[in-house]
Amino acid sequence: MMLRDLARNAGMPAAKAHRYLVSFMRMGLVEQDANTGRYDLGSFSLELGLASLSRLDPVRLCASVLEDLCERIGETVALAMLGNHGATIVRWVEAGGPITVTLRTGTVLPLANSATGRAFVAYCRSPYLKKLLEKELRTTAETLGTTVTALIQDLEPIISEIRLHGISRASGSLTPGINGFSAPVFDHTGNMVAAVTSLGSVGNFDTEWNSQLAVAIKEAALTLSTRLGHNEIAPLPNPGILSAINR
Repeated sequence: MMLRDLARNAGMPAAKAHRYLVSFMRMGLVEQDANTGRYDLGSFSLELGLASLSRLDPVRLCASVLEDLCERIGETVALAMLGNHGATIVRWVEAGGPITVTLRTGTVLPLANSATGRAFVAYCRSPYLKKLLEKELRTTAETLGTTVTALIQDLEPIISEIRLHGISRASGSLTPGINGFSAPVFDHTGNMVAAVTSLGSVGNFDTEWNSQLAVAIKEAALTLSTRLGHNEIAPLPNPGILSAINR
């Protein structure tokens, strides 16, 4: 930026802004292009940014987000990440109440028929996810006496719908009588790194796409994404993961 633009945005006279810039240049926070006179971030700013990004741990940052969400919606909430065996619960907050839905740290949720797993299928761009999903679908196909192709055909419209609404849902598909929502969490690179999930009993847990529950969960996921440095308006989906599976 030019000095006049920096001064205007900072709300100070150009002379004062210039004094600050001189000091910042000495520290390496700012540098000036000798040809254009424009100012840019310096090497020390890059070092600070990278150091800050290395400290952005979703598990560490999610505590207050999950607690606020649990209090807001009155349902059990959790954070899941992609582990060695699939979508794994790494932190949870129990709502309590007459009907308790319990999640345990380390619980692995299926990719194809849980809200959490489907969120990863829709948005996570990890190559390892394809291997996990393919293995799960083949096991399910053998158990049900069907084909992987048939399972994928059933799953494709579900994943498309998730991408349309920006949140995943499941109604009694994993545990009878239990509904779930799961929203993706993205880091500063735009990659999905976690999912904010909530579960509740059928009858008390509204699974409409535009329900207050869905809105609250999406907002919580967006808050955590922002804390991780994500600023993209529209996250990138996981392209072609289902079509890439050998059927």
